[in-house]
This record gives sequence, C-alpha cells and structure tokens, in this order.
Amino acid sequence: MEVMSEPRPQLPFQTLGVHLKYLREQAGQTLAEVSGAVEIDQNVLEQIETGQERPAEDVLLLLINYFDTPDREADQLWQLAGYDSEAIGRINGSDDAVKSVVLLLAQDLRAQYTDGIDISYNEAGVNLTFTQATGQDQTTPVARVGMSYEQAAQVSIALQRALLQARYNRGPHALPPESQQ
Repeated sequence: MEVMSEPRPQLPFQTLGVHLKYLREQAGQTLAEVSGAVEIDQNVLEQIETGQERPAEDVLLLLINYFDTPDREADQLWQLAGYDSEAIGRINGSDDAVKSVVLLLAQDLRAQYTDGIDISYNEAGVNLTFTQATGQDQTTPVARVGMSYEQAAQVSIALQRALLQARYNRGPHALPPESQQ
C-alpha cells in the first residue's frame, strides 16, 4: 500500500528568508554578526531566514542598509515581506521618487561590558565591534561603533590618558576632610 504524503505548505515568508540568508552568506557573515549589527535577537533572525517570521519594517530596512542592497533588490525584498513598495521610497536616494524614511532608535545608555574587540577599517574610517565570549571559541557582538580616522585618533589619545590616570592615581577617591573653622 502506497502512502502519499501531502506536500509541505510553504512558509509565508520563505522566499524572503531565502533571499536574506543568501545576502548574509554572500557577505560572509554569521547569524550572530548580523543580528548584533542590526540589534535583533539571533533566534529572531534565524526565524526570519527560515520564513517563519516576517521582519518588522524597521528591521527589514536595517538589513537592507546593512547589506548595502541595490534599490531594485531592496524593492523586491520589501514586496516579498508584503509591505507597500511605495513606503520604502528609495533607500539610496538615486531615484526621483524619493520618500523620506524616518527611523527612530531608542538610546540605551547602559554600559556594555566586553571581553573582546574586532577592529576594521575602510576609506570612510574605523569600525569597532565589541564582543563577548559566548562559548568555546565563539563570540557575540554586543556593540558596534563607527568613526572617522580623526575621531579614532582622538579616542585613542583619550583612552591612553584614562589608562595612565587609572594606573598612577590609584589612591582612594574620597572627598577631602572638612576644614576646621
């Protein structure tokens, strides 16, 4: 007796996920690197890439910008996500039909503690990716900062001063005693 199995239903955003995964792999990036760069949970990015979940508009814009996706491909990704193609405007601003896209990000001023750093550079400046060890020979990005070469030189000088002060001014940091009147 032959049992015929029904074809597995395609996930609603599987084609979008396949394209996003292809972009990530072509960039030579891991799930952890991309999720850290666009500041989403790694499991959420994995669900997006498998088509189980649709990325929010702001997350999709971040991914499109992160991978420096050409306008035509960005429009296709936007449509695969089921968003109105007019809402995206032109990400690179190369078309006459430019629409403004406002992206508000909440600032998180909590200190991120790190045990590693990756430094890369290009013609625009320096990128610092602070990492945290997560297991055997694995790290996860916890913060990423980009700056011009001039600003990087100023940061280097300020860091050197802070390290020298920390090394040679190790005495107690207390208020001086009150003066006798």
